[in-house]
Amino acid sequence: MKEQLGFDFGVAQPQRLTKVSPARLSTFDDCPRRYRLSYLDRPSPQRTGPWAHSTLGAVVHNALRALFDLPVGKRTPQRAMALVGEHWKDAGFADEEQAARYRARAKGWVAEYVEDHDVSHDPVGLERWVSAPVSTSGPAPSMIIEGRADRIDQRGGELVVVDYKTGRRPPDEHEARASQALAMYAVASARTLRLPCTKVELHHLPTGTVAAAEHTSETLRRHLVRAEQTAGDLRLATDTLDAGGDRDELFPARPERRCAWCDFRPSCAAGREYGPPVQPWDLLAP
Repeated sequence: MKEQLGFDFGVAQPQRLTKVSPARLSTFDDCPRRYRLSYLDRPSPQRTGPWAHSTLGAVVHNALRALFDLPVGKRTPQRAMALVGEHWKDAGFADEEQAARYRARAKGWVAEYVEDHDVSHDPVGLERWVSAPVSTSGPAPSMIIEGRADRIDQRGGELVVVDYKTGRRPPDEHEARASQALAMYAVASARTLRLPCTKVELHHLPTGTVAAAEHTSETLRRHLVRAEQTAGDLRLATDTLDAGGDRDELFPARPERRCAWCDFRPSCAAGREYGPPVQPWDLLAP
């Protein structure tokens, strides 16, 4: 596995390692203030209410996971639609009418997904937690990458990481290749399940688009180098905060467009000053 991927997973741990997930890294990259509010401040600061697009995504993910937990003969479009109904929540939608409209859409998405894809093979991982100690510059690991992959398939003796999407825009190959999260899942899946993993896929339920990318050891390394740099910045800021450093200077806000739908908008003056909020249902796929 080490030779196949072209970098060291390491065994000995001579120094304290930072555990990082794609969510933590992307949050810190986007806005260090949001990272602090999400993971460090206790008690947890005030958040917004639920978002309809997050509810919709969670329902579809849960329905597909439940579908693959069934025997192959029961993985039908009709059962997929029923699972959407069983997992449905109205949180974040404008009203019952809007929620019912998107519930119907979600049922159609999963039914078409089952019709258009081979669901007869059992994934080797569903919402599977994977992790790996890695290093990009020597034998000793510098961090532990970890996270929960939507689905991991085994095809022809190799693993494929599958990530479901329900957003407004269908993804493309560039987005799949550029996803640090998918690259980290590929590396951690290879380590956890002891099989090669270089292929990643984004499955967009609203359009049926499948965006696939094949990584090389070098493209995976580039993602890990970037993750390592962010992990180092994150660790330094956290350690300095623990030593009594200024919380706002160490974790500055980066106001931008996403402040309009940030979960921590009620607790961040900089985000509120940047512009008005959006409605909880404004980010739904049209």
